[in-house]
This record gives sequence, structure tokens and C-alpha cells, in this order.
Amino acid sequence: MGEPIRVLIADDHSIVRLGLRTLLATVPDMLVVGEAEDGERAVELFLTLQPDVMLLDLMMPNKDGITVIREIMAQNSQARALVLTSFAGDNQVFPAIKAGALGYLLKDASPQDLLTAIRAVMRGEPFMHPTIARKLMLELNRPSDLPPTPEPLTERELEVLSLLAQGLSNQEVAITLAISENTARNHVASILSKLHLANRTQAALYALRKGLTKSSAAQTE
Repeated sequence: MGEPIRVLIADDHSIVRLGLRTLLATVPDMLVVGEAEDGERAVELFLTLQPDVMLLDLMMPNKDGITVIREIMAQNSQARALVLTSFAGDNQVFPAIKAGALGYLLKDASPQDLLTAIRAVMRGEPFMHPTIARKLMLELNRPSDLPPTPEPLTERELEVLSLLAQGLSNQEVAITLAISENTARNHVASILSKLHLANRTQAALYALRKGLTKSSAAQTE
């Protein structure tokens, strides 16, 4: 057997960290190299320890899990992040995956599923909790039978849409485009109305299907 998979655990609940550490200590091919109790510490430890896999919750103080994933991916595009959380809402799932998470597990997953997920992510393979996999497949396969809007998106709305495809929140969109958060919110509402979409996740998926990346939006200016 080769070197063990070096795992960094990031969760603000000490009992969860203890449980994960205890579980991983039972398998010979995994080694916990560090623990972080908040998002800021998670980024610091990742940069210092360079683990093979970061196992993290989404809801943490100082920096949430999605922000942590974005920051570690910015430092290392090959970083492998596995989300382990209680949240399965669209506003958590899609941004986490868009930020770069290779795996997404809910905390009701079995210990064996977690170990399997860590090994899969280590190999660079995606691993999704069945609930999450179904959610993504339903969104990706949703038929686009709604009538096209007679009013095209403005250049600014294309910019906002491309940022939604990257999983950014209204506040992050506002900061990126140097506009107010209220203006960003209005742009999002206008995009949803024009495209006959129900939520931000559908808008992000629409942008991906149409190839409306940040660079393509910039080319329209």
C-alpha cells in the first residue's frame, strides 16, 4: 500500500471533528493531518499542510465553506474538496460544486459512503450523495420548453448571469461589478423574469448550457 490519503477536516463542531477523526483513524489508507474550527483557519491550514483531500462543512464562522473552496482553488486548481454538510438546498449545492467541490455528501451518509467518497475525490473523481445527484440531474435535464423572451438581456445582465454561473451571491456580484447589492438583486430578478426561470440555480445552469462564461460576456461589451 502506498502513502495514506492526507485529510484536512474543517467543521465548527468539535464533536463532528472528533467523530470524523475517530472514523478515519480506523482505516490504514487515511491520515488526518489537521483540523480547523472555522473557515479562515481552514484556508490557513490548507495552504500550510497541502492535504490530499479537504473535508469541510458549508456553514462555518468567519468564512463559509463555499468561500473556503473558492480560495483554496484559487491557490491550487488541483485541490480536492469534499463537502460534508446537512444542507441540500439549491443555494448551497450548486455554488459549492461550481466553486470546485469534487464531492458533496450529506451528514446522514454512512461511514462507508464517506470513506468511498474520500477515495474517489482523491482520484479526482466526483462523488455525490444520491439526493444531490438526483437534484443535479433533474436540473440539468429540465426541458427548456418555455417561450424565449422577446426582450434580450442587457450587457450588464449578461455580466451578472455569468457571475451567477460561478456561484456568486448578490453581495459578491455587487462587489465584483462595483454596484449596490440592491442593484445586483434587481438585475437577478430581471434575468429570471426575462428567461422565465424560477431561481438562481436554473439561471446558472442556463448560463452553462448557453456557454455564457465570464469571458464570453466580456466579449459582448
